[in-house]
Amino acid sequence: MTFNGRGAWSIFTRELWRFLKTAFQSVLAPVLTTSLYFVVFGAAIGGQMPDLGGVDYGAFIIPGLLMLTLLGETTSNASFGIYMPRFTGTIYELLSAPVGVAETLAGFVGAAAVKSLILTAIILLTARLFVDYSIQHPFVALLFVLLVAAAFSLFGFILGIWADGFEKLGIIPLLFLTPLTFLGGTFYSIDMLPKPWDTVALANPIVYLVSGLRWAFYGQADVDIRLSFGITIAFLIACIAVITYIFRTGWRLRD
Repeated sequence: MTFNGRGAWSIFTRELWRFLKTAFQSVLAPVLTTSLYFVVFGAAIGGQMPDLGGVDYGAFIIPGLLMLTLLGETTSNASFGIYMPRFTGTIYELLSAPVGVAETLAGFVGAAAVKSLILTAIILLTARLFVDYSIQHPFVALLFVLLVAAAFSLFGFILGIWADGFEKLGIIPLLFLTPLTFLGGTFYSIDMLPKPWDTVALANPIVYLVSGLRWAFYGQADVDIRLSFGITIAFLIACIAVITYIFRTGWRLRD
């Protein structure tokens, strides 16, 4: 079976257009929130904090804040993108169209990747207004952001299929992703935690994501960068497997 490029492109452009139509919510809100974090933590509190590993505190929190926005926005956008066709019944047009799992994932994940790059670029430009920073490994940072965006776009896709009401769309991002990101080293290094909490923190999967991006920025991390990449890729593959199963069985798609 050949890959239906036109079908994948149609899904991609539809999702990207939906993102652009809600630019005020999708772009401005995360930028304002990130700016407030920089004002409160970077300027007010950061001025009282010592450098962490030779990195100014305001610059140190950039990867964590970037990950905080990336995880929440990517998951929410992807879950809403597939939930609305289910809610309105237009999902049957997608199921009856000559597109398979590969085309569907390429469209949704491709759009999520572009959205993530737009958000990343805007947040980095916003951060430049508050602190001076540099990216030591820009290619690794770009690759890592794309992998995380793809993985959590697929996770949001699964969440959007699982949810049977609007209230469920916000359960995972608000009650799990945001708290785990705050506890995942966004504003501190887990090496600063007393024992045994430094070891307990390693059970939080977000630690590996924040740590991986921080290494790409400053060459220092709480965990090995290879482990961060490995966990991200494993999560990506697991999400692909779940979505493949969903499309093969029609779980919650044909009900």
